[in-house]
Amino acid sequence: MKQSLLAFFLFIFLADNLNAQTIEPFKPGDRVVFTGNSITDGGHYHSYIWLYYLTHFPNSRIQIFNAGIGGDVAQQMYERLDSDVFAKKPTVITLTFGMNDTGYQLLKGARADSAYQAKIAASLKSFKLIEAKLKQHPGVRKIMIGSSPYDGTSKTKFINISNKNAAMRQVAVEQQRAAKRNNWDYVDFGAPMMDINLREQQRDSTFTLQGSDRIHPTNDAQMVMAWLFLKAQGLAGKKIADVALNADSKKIELSQNCIITNPFIAADKISFTYLAKALPYPMDTIPGGFGRPQKAQAEALKIIPFNEEFNQEILTVKGLNAKQLLLKIDGKAIGTYSAEEYARGINLATITTTPQYQQAMAVMHLNEERWTIERRLREYYWLHYSVLKPKGLLFNDSDATIDSLKKYGKKDFFVAMTLPTYQKARFKAVRDAWQKEIDLLINQLYIINKPVPHRFEITAVN
Repeated sequence: MKQSLLAFFLFIFLADNLNAQTIEPFKPGDRVVFTGNSITDGGHYHSYIWLYYLTHFPNSRIQIFNAGIGGDVAQQMYERLDSDVFAKKPTVITLTFGMNDTGYQLLKGARADSAYQAKIAASLKSFKLIEAKLKQHPGVRKIMIGSSPYDGTSKTKFINISNKNAAMRQVAVEQQRAAKRNNWDYVDFGAPMMDINLREQQRDSTFTLQGSDRIHPTNDAQMVMAWLFLKAQGLAGKKIADVALNADSKKIELSQNCIITNPFIAADKISFTYLAKALPYPMDTIPGGFGRPQKAQAEALKIIPFNEEFNQEILTVKGLNAKQLLLKIDGKAIGTYSAEEYARGINLATITTTPQYQQAMAVMHLNEERWTIERRLREYYWLHYSVLKPKGLLFNDSDATIDSLKKYGKKDFFVAMTLPTYQKARFKAVRDAWQKEIDLLINQLYIINKPVPHRFEITAVN
């Protein structure tokens, strides 16, 4: 018992010291492959990260790939590195694992500790193989990601696996050590997400970022993961645009990350043409993702200061003498604000009716469509790597394989759910068409994400 407690406190200490390093932002031309298990496979965090780059760096084209496979442990990730990760010709690879590696056993006390240590040892043995393989590609940047946590503290009814998260933190410690000795990047999801869980559970004991099964982050939590990653990249505080006008001096005092032309500035009327170099970050309000009840991406705004740190499009006007003034953009009424509100500054990025936000919404929805098609391909690869490969049928898409999967699906819910997609995707022509559709959508994304000029008018309200 004493040894168990000592190990527990040791790794709590280590987890507290897993401070995320600052990592470089992605560069134009980067091909970023996010490698992981089901949290990556069915998750949105990589898509939400890409949406930030699409809206905030519209002229810096990158491409992000989902290389998650549900149920994977480190050994399985190692076995598919060449065929599923490096085959995508990445310039950047991320790697997260640990949830499945630590198992789902319900043992207690010393027996549980022994089982965890055996599983961790096996996982880290495979991680050594991964490390050696990654070192064979010195031109590719590597980013180790400490896994999102297992939530053992929420008072939900779902069965609770004792000390699982502490075991996962041991895996994260080794990831960070590998990053340090190889001069790779490291960012941690686990500790900060558990901090949020514990904070929010003070007001609601059933709160969790990990969904109904304590494992899979819902869409709001996936947004938290994207926020943590972008913070690690040092991107917090970079404004979409910042405009400051002074009606007293009739001058433009600030035009950061934007161009202001044709200004007319008076105490009760102002107009100008505005061309920003970025778009607002739009938030999806439609519930989705793992777990029931599902949550929307926008729910994350209740628990993280994303708008304050990453989504600032500020309009400030000082010296106005009318009590209330109407803001129009391209002739469309956006809102009526007091002179004091204009003087403090209005964050246009949180106003969903502006033309620039509406443009960003189109980018978001098109990016979601790309994600959806990519998920079909990931379902195909999930069946191959998780189900068919152990049977010696990797990339065998014969009629006999279909028959075998139909039989297997009668006793495996996940196979049954994935089979309809597989029946289409087993034809190379279909997979190629889906990939062409993805490529077309990416090309379109980098057309529609370019900011356009807008005419602003601020007039006194009688």
